Amino acid sequence: MIDVCSEELIALKDVPPLLPRRRRGRKPSFGCVWRWATRGCRGVRLETIRVGATLCTSKAALQRFCEALTAQDNSVNSPSPPIRTSRQRERQIAAADEHLRREGVLE
Repeated sequence: MIDVCSEELIALKDVPPLLPRRRRGRKPSFGCVWRWATRGCRGVRLETIRVGATLCTSKAALQRFCEALTAQDNSVNSPSPPIRTSRQRERQIAAADEHLRREGVLE
């Protein structure tokens, strides 16, 4: 949690220039930082605090966000679940239904 008394607040729009360059030498966009704050990245959300109409974060919150993502990458015990397409999911459901029909559970 962001501590207003001890952490310097930064408006989300001012965060991209603080970050290292990414693909093709570009800085992350404001939209990227906004998604980190609202939806998160790989299950980790960037901490924010609202000051009036402005959504803010802090350098310490950015540090915690990056550390959490790094810890997740370095974690051997928690591999990320495989991503299924809707077609794969439909096939798995059909196979399960067929199995249940053969066992006499479904008619």
